[in-house]
Amino acid sequence: MNYLEFKERMFDLGCFSIYQVYAWKPGFDRNNFVRWTRKGLLIRLRQGYFTFPEYKGKPDFALYFANRIYRPSYVSLHRALAFYGIIPEGVIQITSVTTLKTASFTNDVGEYIYKSVHKDLMFGYDLKTIADGRAISLASPEKALIDLLYIYPFYNSIQALKNLRLDDDFLQGDLDTSLLDEYTFRYKNKALERRVQLMKNTYGL
Repeated sequence: MNYLEFKERMFDLGCFSIYQVYAWKPGFDRNNFVRWTRKGLLIRLRQGYFTFPEYKGKPDFALYFANRIYRPSYVSLHRALAFYGIIPEGVIQITSVTTLKTASFTNDVGEYIYKSVHKDLMFGYDLKTIADGRAISLASPEKALIDLLYIYPFYNSIQALKNLRLDDDFLQGDLDTSLLDEYTFRYKNKALERRVQLMKNTYGL
């Protein structure tokens, strides 16, 4: 198999699985994946999933990969909050929510963490358009906050919540507090309800 022919066929996918390759070329030599990865012609995202190095620096493609390599999932928690500008720091890890088992993958693009929740809690995310017209599944700001407080119960003090440095302008002007309350109720978790109320008190919501 000629690499240029392979790249011409697979490049526009952004990232791809080996099964997509086999569907195109049933007799494809899987040793090509190893050779081309060693040469830097491919990036291995996780077992059976690859991308091309040209995508590594493209805006938001790291989030696109998060959706693709472990499904169903949506990007949430700190990385979603950073996407909306609600927290100030650049977030290296990409944390997603999934109904599959908890997992993590580290590759040349970044560190991917997947937190498992019950299927009833897989809501509150939308498709956001990124570069090249692709879309990513991303938690709403309200759901990202709820997921954060649910998955990380150590945010149970005023100081811990202040350390998040949530953006006051966003909280006061753009955050839908009624939606926040609705999502909290759907979790049916008293400890979460207390943490959400503490967050609202800490930030004057």
